[in-house]
Amino acid sequence: MFQEQRGTANCRSAIAALLCAGLLGAFDAGAATAPIKLALFDFELEDFSAGVSSTDSSDATQLSNVTAQVRQLFARSGRYTLVDVANVETPAVKGHTLRDCNGCDAEIALKLGAEQSLVGVVSRISRTEYVVKFQVRDARTGAVVAAADSGLRMGADYSWSRGATRLIEDRLLQSRLER
Repeated sequence: MFQEQRGTANCRSAIAALLCAGLLGAFDAGAATAPIKLALFDFELEDFSAGVSSTDSSDATQLSNVTAQVRQLFARSGRYTLVDVANVETPAVKGHTLRDCNGCDAEIALKLGAEQSLVGVVSRISRTEYVVKFQVRDARTGAVVAAADSGLRMGADYSWSRGATRLIEDRLLQSRLER
């Protein structure tokens, strides 16, 4: 009888050890899939169209719409946590020139507690042709970890949001799921 109880105790110990190992594995897997903290800056306009002067109010509205749509897309993905960038006072952020600052977005993102930064640009070729681009950098190293552009697209400024969300879904969010 004593040996039978000892055998049962050994079996229980083995089961307990396996359960603990399984739970620890689950915690490790959860840690590995923690959302990435992303500083998603406002989309910027690079205007190559004839008669360019400055960003007018309708362009500003459309860029705001693009940024809002892309932020919603990232938030819904569950793979990213957006870091608030609204109070950043640097000239490159306020002047919407992050695309030209040689990666200063990564340093700004790091100061905000983000792991990555995203700078998005709508390049207007003409009133009905545009290209959407984005670049994601590692906030610690400044290295580009993802970048893509939509290629030439047709549509007026109200279609920028659709082009941006499609590009990010196809080239960043979907491609990362397949890896």
